[in-house]
Amino acid sequence: MKKPYVIAVIVQKGGAGKTTLAINLAVAMEGKGKAVAIIDIDQQASATKWGDRRESNSPVVVSAHAARLKSLINDCKENGADFVIIDTPPHAENQALEAARVADIVLIPCRPSLVDLEAMGSSVNIAKIAKKPAYVVISQKPARGSLADEMKVAIEDAEIAPVEIGNRIAFVHAYTMGQGVIEYEPKGKAADEITQLYKFIIKLRGKCNEQ
Repeated sequence: MKKPYVIAVIVQKGGAGKTTLAINLAVAMEGKGKAVAIIDIDQQASATKWGDRRESNSPVVVSAHAARLKSLINDCKENGADFVIIDTPPHAENQALEAARVADIVLIPCRPSLVDLEAMGSSVNIAKIAKKPAYVVISQKPARGSLADEMKVAIEDAEIAPVEIGNRIAFVHAYTMGQGVIEYEPKGKAADEITQLYKFIIKLRGKCNEQ
């Protein structure tokens, strides 16, 4: 039985859009016929609360401690999951490291601000310690201004995903309703950004399977 492709969403700072990325990627994957599980190891349980508001029973959202990650991923394998997304807590390096170690790739959402850029370094280091590829995803990008472009120049120690996630109210409304933006506003810009990020993940999975 094939092991699911595991994505750890890590950032050592709150408010960067970590849960937003995790739940919306999961919904995009579900929409393409993939079986997906979200493992929520963040004590704030934002992904779990979102799952409780959903009318659908999928994607499955499991609230757990980081120590159970290996066991839960094995359960996901036994149940035929194609993807597992781990939503990690901020300011918790040990738990983030445990997530990175069981993951195939690490996604690091980062807002275009100096504070977020400075905090990103610890997340990149966690991925390096775990020896897993990491990709920075520019998140909550403002509609105007060059800060995001300037930020990309400053990022030297990690790959940058080719998709940027805008600062869009659709993400807030979708979360409140227990939806993904692809469900809430299928033809909106937020839905298109998540779709493009999903396609990027699919390419990464293909490269992983070739190795």
